[in-house]
Amino acid sequence: MLKVIPLGGLGEIGLNMMVIEHESNLLVVDAGLMFPDDYMPGVDLVLPDFTYLKKNDKKIRAIILTHGHEDHIGAMPFFLKSFPVPVFGTSFTLGLLREKLEEHHLTGKADLREIRAGDTTHLGPFTIEYISVNHSIVDGVGLAIETPEGILLHSGDFRIDFTPVDSQFTDLIRFAHFGEKGVLAFFSDSTNAEKEGYTLSEKDVKKTLEDLFQVCRGRLIVASFASNITRIQQVISLAAKFGRKVVFNGKSMVTNVRIAREQGFITFPQDIEINENQIGQFPDQNVVIITTGSQGEPMSALTRMAQGRHKGIEIKSGDTVILSSRFIPGNEKAITSVINRLYRLGADVVYEKVSDIHTSGHAKREELKLMLSLVRPKYFVPIHGEYRHLVKHAQIALEMGMTSDRVLIAEDGDVICFKDLQMQLEGPVATGKILVDGKGVGDIGETVLRDRRKLSGHGMVVVLLAVDEETGETIYGPEIISRGFVFENQGQFILEDAQCIVLEVLDDLERPSPINCSEVESEIGKRLKRFFYKVIERSPLIIPVIIPV
Repeated sequence: MLKVIPLGGLGEIGLNMMVIEHESNLLVVDAGLMFPDDYMPGVDLVLPDFTYLKKNDKKIRAIILTHGHEDHIGAMPFFLKSFPVPVFGTSFTLGLLREKLEEHHLTGKADLREIRAGDTTHLGPFTIEYISVNHSIVDGVGLAIETPEGILLHSGDFRIDFTPVDSQFTDLIRFAHFGEKGVLAFFSDSTNAEKEGYTLSEKDVKKTLEDLFQVCRGRLIVASFASNITRIQQVISLAAKFGRKVVFNGKSMVTNVRIAREQGFITFPQDIEINENQIGQFPDQNVVIITTGSQGEPMSALTRMAQGRHKGIEIKSGDTVILSSRFIPGNEKAITSVINRLYRLGADVVYEKVSDIHTSGHAKREELKLMLSLVRPKYFVPIHGEYRHLVKHAQIALEMGMTSDRVLIAEDGDVICFKDLQMQLEGPVATGKILVDGKGVGDIGETVLRDRRKLSGHGMVVVLLAVDEETGETIYGPEIISRGFVFENQGQFILEDAQCIVLEVLDDLERPSPINCSEVESEIGKRLKRFFYKVIERSPLIIPVIIPV
């Protein structure tokens, strides 16, 4: 029996990881992360749960990476610490991965095997062919996996751009070849399944950028994803055309440009690049700065410029700032805050909502229809997206004539089984989210997050008591300390009333008798919780501390 088990990426954006298993052989496709939501205070990263892999670690033959975005390779350092298996990826994907492994002190410890679109890899009962796809990062691939039960086709992240500026096409001919050969199941990117029409071509974005280069008379500051090598190359080429020097700013931007240049994905003459210390040596109309921070990230270069905290670049009147990316849901407030600050400093700002300055890397509905018409799978499983995206993509398949028994909306942990050309659903297996906080991996649970949310929303109240261990008599306290709850001078009466409630709890104890500290602490917490909510409608984190003496 052939099993396909998504461990992440179905029901959320990010965490992409899929297992393909046949008897004692197991392939992993991608190991991505996601960035924490607002309800995860203090969390740095979110990883997929590796529990199923740990139970089957002896079966793992390799991991295959479709491309180099964080939501597909971000969990790799954590994965490789547990599973030192061969890693297959294209040159740029592995270049980004090497940088990541160096940060985790894993340089030279991973078995990295470079592949190119068109190559074939044999791993146990699996034969994998890598198919070129166009995306918002270079060197991406889809996968055609021949198994004992039939061909599985995995789209990777893709769009269909008929006029790409980097000559990296989605190889529709190869997808159609496997469609003619017969595809058992097609697993396809669903991120833009809600959006009608076709994705805007990078060629159209280039035209918008060129228009801005023509009319802007001051410095141009272009903020983009550091992984969008094609967009960065467009800006560099326009800078050369219009006689501007280029400054690369931001750690990830500098790193990615270096890797892309080493591998030939970015080209420019040596004398076009200057550093930020040389900016003042050139007229404003002869400078373009390519930087990070298009999502308003707090520590990014553009955010520091907007806040006047950047050491080398100061925003001034006459600057034009171009945010060449989309507003990722959840980042709108941070982005608009940066835009407002830039305007206050005298800059003009161009962004997606006012100009065609960005295009998505994910196929829209008409492109998804085209891909389905070429592949013509026996079974179809939408992947990569929130649940509504999966539903919308499934509806597209149904509209195109597939029957409902051949279209499956799966979720993380579902075990999709294929035997004798039939599909059935089993499971689920253990899956979920592993939270990374500093050096701690997986030691943050819902209880800790709930306490953090309480602290951030209502503050904290600590009750200190020292009691005689034998008689239960109070030796010291109760002392009440609050942080982030009420200003102690103004809310003194509330804290004094709280002291009285603590004393009432102590008076209710039978004496003389040994005191049960945990029971008394629990009772103090319950009564104070009711009191605070009744008086001030707040629910602080209450920490009673009783010290037996």
